[in-house]
Order: sequence, then C-alpha cells, then structure tokens
Amino acid sequence: MPMRQLDQKTVTALVAAATAAPSMHNAQPWRFRFVAAERLLLVRGDPERAMPRSDPGNRALHIGCGAALFNLRVAAAHAGLIPEARLLPEPGDPLLFAAVQLADPAGRSRDDDLARLHPAIRQRHTSRHPFADKDISEEMQANLREAATREGAGLLFAGPWHAETVLDLVYDAESRDALDPDRRADLDRWTRLGAEADTAVDGVPEYAFGPRRRDGKAPQRDFAGRRPVADRGATTFEHTPHLALLSTPGDTPADWLCAGQALERVLLAATLADLATSLTSHPLETSDLRPLVRDPVAGKGHVQMVLRLGYGPRGPATPRRPVRDVLEVG
Repeated sequence: MPMRQLDQKTVTALVAAATAAPSMHNAQPWRFRFVAAERLLLVRGDPERAMPRSDPGNRALHIGCGAALFNLRVAAAHAGLIPEARLLPEPGDPLLFAAVQLADPAGRSRDDDLARLHPAIRQRHTSRHPFADKDISEEMQANLREAATREGAGLLFAGPWHAETVLDLVYDAESRDALDPDRRADLDRWTRLGAEADTAVDGVPEYAFGPRRRDGKAPQRDFAGRRPVADRGATTFEHTPHLALLSTPGDTPADWLCAGQALERVLLAATLADLATSLTSHPLETSDLRPLVRDPVAGKGHVQMVLRLGYGPRGPATPRRPVRDVLEVG
C-alpha cells in the first residue's frame, strides 16, 4: 500500500518547530530536505554557519542540529506521526546528520512523553537575567536527569565546590577572549546591534544580551564586549547559581547529536516546570579547559554543555530564519 502523502502545511510546521531549537550564538546551522515520496525529512548541517575559531571541530554545530532534531521529533509526535530517526545514515556524507521517517501510526500509539513537550518549544527562551537564590528540588533534579538519560546522556548537578571550579573556568575563558581579539571574531559575526537587531533573522540581538553583571557569580557571556549598547544596565545576579553538566559517554559526531537531543529534552522539561534556563559552552571551547570542567569524582564521559537553571524571568524570543530559507522539498 502506498504511503499517504504529507501536506506542505504539516511539513512546514514540523520544520518551524525544529528551527526553534537553541544553537551556539543562534547561528541556526541546519538545513532540511523533505523527500515527499518517502515521507523522509533529512537534517543537514550547514558549514557556512560554522564557527572556525570557537568551534573548530563542529561539535557545537552538531549539538545545535541535534536539538533541532529533537524538536522535530516532538512536533511529529504532537501531529500524530511516528518519527523514526537514524543518525548519520550515510558514512560518505558526514553533513547528513539524520534521516527521519515520518510514519503513520498504523495501529501504534504516539509517544505521549514526546508530544506533551510540544507547548514548551515556543515557550523556551534563553534567559540572561538574574535568577532567584532558590533551591531546585531533588525531585525536579531527578526528573531532569531522567530526561537526559532517555536520550543517552547524563546530567550532573554541580555541588558547591565543583560549581566554583566551573565558574573559575568560565572566567578564565572570558579573560582569554578579552586578551585576544581574534577569539571574538565568531562572537562579533553573530551579534546584532542597533537597527540590525530589529530586522535580524539569526544571531543574538542586543535585546537578548541581558543586563551586565554588577555582582554575583552567574556565568554570563557578555555578548556586547566593549561595544556600547543603549539602555543596557547592570544588576546583581545570583551568588549560588544552579549549574548542571550534560555529558555523553563518547565524544564523536554521533555523541554530539545525542547530546543535542538530550539537551533539548532537558530544556523543554525544565520550561514546562517553570524553570528559566541559559547555557554556556565558554570553557568547553578551549581544549585545555574542557577536561577540567568535569567533576573528577562523580563525573563521567565528556562534558558537552553547561546549563544554568533557576527561577526567574524567561528571556525574549530571538529571531529565526523563515522556513522557506532552510527547507527544500523534492
């Protein structure tokens, strides 16, 4: 029996959900191709949106595309479809990150655990604002660890001494950027200031920078650097930020794609639980600092992302490229 065709509206909605995923500096390093006859949606990395200085091995590029793949799976489940994803399906085509068969249920029930996350796709925004000095319950931490585990990753909430170590490594990375203008080249490319922020379809606009840190210890990358930003004040951030480290057993492209999916599952689950979230990869962008981020006692695997979670304001929505610019139908 031939497969029922998917209409353009459904495919467009799936890709629109995918593109709401976070990516390093909001570079949105993905492209999609829908093979209508096979009901197959292909997820590709876009090398033109790579960051040669900050991400020379394309690890962060894979993580961003993995997060987009997870959103695609969530949106497909919400639409009553069964998304069957294969990672890196063509060894000779390393930029083809995933092939997703969008199967009809055909007697199978949809994945309700995926579908229930759908509202959080549009609610999740990176918050670079202060969070309350309020504990995250053990039950909530366990739920988020389970979310990461379901995608083949681990999530470790840093204890006080480990969090201090991670913060020191973040500040070390910031200092290196300040002393080396070349290290800011990728950041400058993907920040949007002034009138450009109002029309941007990618990058981090100035209205999403958040306030400068006057006091506190929250790890915040200063996207403005020494460039002036109008109406941007300074404020006090939390002194005991809640940091969680997302890790994978290996450190291959397949692991990076799994990390992206785990990251997005954690972020969506946190969003539904009214937690605000932000990310930092700053100390992970330097080969000598990255191994030091892992907890030497309880840590396992390779750290792929540092999350900051807490109770506070959600950040503003950041721009996204139109679906027509990232989707090819053939």
